Amino acid sequence: MIEFTDSNFDAEVINSDIPVLVDFAAVWCGPCKAIAPTVSALADDYAGRVKIGKMDIDENPSTPVKYHVRAVPTLILFKGGKPVNQVMGAVNRRRLEDLISSAL
Repeated sequence: MIEFTDSNFDAEVINSDIPVLVDFAAVWCGPCKAIAPTVSALADDYAGRVKIGKMDIDENPSTPVKYHVRAVPTLILFKGGKPVNQVMGAVNRRRLEDLISSAL
């Protein structure tokens, strides 16, 4: 799973030629920890078709503000450099798969 940062966000997400799912999270966030194994498993399952990774909102404050992330976890799906869908909270695997499928 990729670690997105303010400095690599454009290269890894905006300029990606495949869809990208960004998990905006924080180390102190319980629901973020609960959803982490699912996000990691999806990263493996969709490797090559969808880029999936995390962004720590405390270490990278600019990007979450730009995309109006007000709660964690927030997962935003980008396609063609633009946000196309998002979910908030510790949702189940099926909901995340539906989100990813919307971009494939």
